[in-house]
Amino acid sequence: MDDAKRTYREAEENTKEAWRNADGESVADAVGNAGDDIRKELGNAGDELRDDQADATEADREAWRRADGQSVADDIGNAGDDLRRNLGNP
Repeated sequence: MDDAKRTYREAEENTKEAWRNADGESVADAVGNAGDDIRKELGNAGDELRDDQADATEADREAWRRADGQSVADDIGNAGDDLRRNLGNP
C-alpha cells in the first residue's frame, strides 16, 4: 500500500509541476513546486514511521502517546486502537 501511495504522490507532484510550467516558470510556480515536494516527502516519511510502529503493541502505542502528557490527540489515537481491537484488527 505504501508503494502505491508513494507512486501516487510522485505522479501528483509531477503532474502539478508540468501544469505550472506549461506557461513558463514563475516564482509562484517555484514556490508551489517546493510545497508539493515537501508535502510528498512528509507523506512518505509518515508512511515509514507508521511501518515502524506496525510491530508495536497497543500498550506500546498508548505509552508513547502519554510520554509527553495526555492530549485530545492522544485520546483519539487510543480510541482508534480500541476500535481496531474491538473489530478484530491488530
